[in-house]
Amino acid sequence: MITGGAGFIGSHLADHLVAQGDEVVLLDDLSTGRRENVAHLLERGDAQLVEGSILDEDLVDEVVSGVGRVFHLAAAVGVHLIVEKPLESLRTNIRGSEVVLAAADRYRTPTLVTSTSEIYGKNDSDQLREEDDRVLGSPLKSRWSYSEAKAIEEILAHTYWREHGLSTVIARLFNTVGPRQRGRYGMVIPRFVDQALAGAPLTVFGDGSQRRCFCHVIDIVGSLVALLEHPDAHGRVFNLGGTEEVSILALADRVNARVGSDAGVRLIGYDDAYEQGFEDMPRRVPDTTRVRTLVGFAPSRSLDEIIDDVIAERAGLAAGTVHPDGQT
Repeated sequence: MITGGAGFIGSHLADHLVAQGDEVVLLDDLSTGRRENVAHLLERGDAQLVEGSILDEDLVDEVVSGVGRVFHLAAAVGVHLIVEKPLESLRTNIRGSEVVLAAADRYRTPTLVTSTSEIYGKNDSDQLREEDDRVLGSPLKSRWSYSEAKAIEEILAHTYWREHGLSTVIARLFNTVGPRQRGRYGMVIPRFVDQALAGAPLTVFGDGSQRRCFCHVIDIVGSLVALLEHPDAHGRVFNLGGTEEVSILALADRVNARVGSDAGVRLIGYDDAYEQGFEDMPRRVPDTTRVRTLVGFAPSRSLDEIIDDVIAERAGLAAGTVHPDGQT
């Protein structure tokens, strides 16, 4: 089972699992996931889509009772969504994870939980390691409610492993990007690409000096599977992300250059983009030594290749040569 299976990462994970011969059940309420992402799998009979929420205990129990592994990806994601609907996001991320993990524990089903680099908060150390401290702002700021919720999710997963012996793995994702991702929830590369293709200035929040790393979704999903299948990963947490560091302003310039747009960029203050007093991190770079050592994680696509892949999909959708599921 993949919770959030019709979402951006979940649909690519489904593709990977189907390709290796697995039967896949996708649980998704389609609030941010899209049926188009998995239409090709449903049409071929390679996957089953169950429409419903991870807050529905009976439904989750029914689905988990019939599967051998759980990949828990369903969550409220994206800075815009977290800021606009903090209470709904908290319920989904905390209560939903409680429901999924409790069901997995009842049926002794190995479970991988996807967490986030937001766990580290404002810690901008050089190459963040899994044991590094969390540095958070006020709990009254919506931005940090997401970090807190995902931390509780991690604690739940780890505690089920420690106290009940449930096989759980935690994967902290750093800015995963690729086809099927949309910019409407604050994901920066697809938003930049859409703006550049439209000939509009790229909107950069803050002064653009904040630095991030990006990783192609195809390089991520295989490692999620490898981690859950590796007995030495159980009870542990792993960073997953790219290591090519770039400022957001430089990223905007690269997107414009690869699209061939001369519209430039437009700076927007955080207060206008999100909410009054919004806090961002100047730098966030993962140390991926642990996952590389255990399962050989090695991103194969450069940042320019990631950008080109998103451009090709978005341009193809506009031209009608790419289906909404990202298939040519």
